Amino acid sequence: MFNFTSTYFLNLLLSLPGIIFAISFHEMAHAYAADAMGDPTPKMAGRLTPNPLKHLDPVGFLCMLLFRFGWAKPVPINPNNFKNRRKGVISVALSGCVTNLILGFISLIVIYIVTPFANTTLLIILNYMYMYNLFFGIFNLIPIPPLDGSQILVEFLSPSAAMKYRQFVRYSMFILMILIFTGLFSVIIAPIYSGIDALYRLILNAIFGLFY
Repeated sequence: MFNFTSTYFLNLLLSLPGIIFAISFHEMAHAYAADAMGDPTPKMAGRLTPNPLKHLDPVGFLCMLLFRFGWAKPVPINPNNFKNRRKGVISVALSGCVTNLILGFISLIVIYIVTPFANTTLLIILNYMYMYNLFFGIFNLIPIPPLDGSQILVEFLSPSAAMKYRQFVRYSMFILMILIFTGLFSVIIAPIYSGIDALYRLILNAIFGLFY
């Protein structure tokens, strides 16, 4: 699984800003969305900040570096405080993913701007920022607990279906691990990633084509 060469460690180092950036803003977005929906819990927990020390879970972060699969500290949320519970749950769940997709687009804009002038190292870092934001945004929308997509799905299920779906939680981590380590997740994510990437580049090629 590992190839501990100088190139491996260099790529690991250059990927750190992208991983930290994507995780921190994903979790901060959850916190701000919950606060906007009427729940002060994230604010009281000090999560309305991009400070990665508030969001990174040490073990989850290490797993992200080594296995490209990890987790952050969950943002504490009390849905009972939401002004509109259903709208609040959906908004909070979507906020992190949408933020990552927006940040991915912004990262690609920066790449387009600096490519004629930047050195290779900076471009690698920016590409990692782009890739991880896109990946996190897509990955977390998958409707398997505890990913954000599962919270969105539950809000659209009937009470009986939601109850059955929640029973699925006990097996969800096991299923996630199987999907990740067998490569099946790549089969799901890759086409979506490629589609969004193609759309972003189509937009930016049209815009930057006016100037270059």
